[in-house]
Amino acid sequence: MTITLDRQARRARIDFTGSSPQQPTNFNAPPSICRAAVLYVMRTLVNEAIPMNDGCLEPIDIVIPEGSLLSPTYPSAVVAGNVETSQVITDALYGATNTMAAAQGTMNNFTFGNARHQYYETICGGCGAGPDFDGASAVHSHMTNSRITDPEVLEWRFPVLLETFEVRQGSGGAGRQAGGDGVRRRIRFREPMTATILSNRRRVPPFGLDGGQPGEAGRNSVRRADGAVQAVGSTESVQMDAGDVFVIETPGGGGFGAA
Repeated sequence: MTITLDRQARRARIDFTGSSPQQPTNFNAPPSICRAAVLYVMRTLVNEAIPMNDGCLEPIDIVIPEGSLLSPTYPSAVVAGNVETSQVITDALYGATNTMAAAQGTMNNFTFGNARHQYYETICGGCGAGPDFDGASAVHSHMTNSRITDPEVLEWRFPVLLETFEVRQGSGGAGRQAGGDGVRRRIRFREPMTATILSNRRRVPPFGLDGGQPGEAGRNSVRRADGAVQAVGSTESVQMDAGDVFVIETPGGGGFGAA
């Protein structure tokens, strides 16, 4: 993605040419998602109280190649475009403007259920650091705006136990300004269910800026009742039995500046 400024005309051109072609997975994002991410980032960079509407984009020309990951053709799957790819677009924009390092870059969508129960949550992580601030730890960042269920409510309504929900200390990237830490969440199942994780930044860590180090990538795993540990991919469904624990470690944000 390339940003070109025309100061005389007071316009900007944001060109996504070079983005990956549309994928056989569901990480494709409709152009509306890309526009929303651009609007969000540009609005945060304006230090004035202006209305939040489509007029904010009037001086901005957005180029999105047809048939790309950001403008797929029918019938491409797009369910992860809103919750996952939007985060990557946001990080790319902040990185290109040298505003802040990458945040966790994912919503860590976690669902579980059976014939009697169905549940869905998104999980917080680390924010990226900027030139004069550290990244926040254990928060929902950028395109995520949902609150997580209270432990008491979760355990009252569903046959699960929340064994751990803690800051993943040291997972933020080092730097003059440190990236925020992710979290560790462990849920023990009390009856058989299917659990599914839809996440990102499990292989490629959130980037640092200006000499700052990347945050740690996230990890997913299942610890079986017999003690066996099973690695779980970034997007995978797993059959859980009574006594099994699903462990989600969310990414940390990138650091800014050489330490």
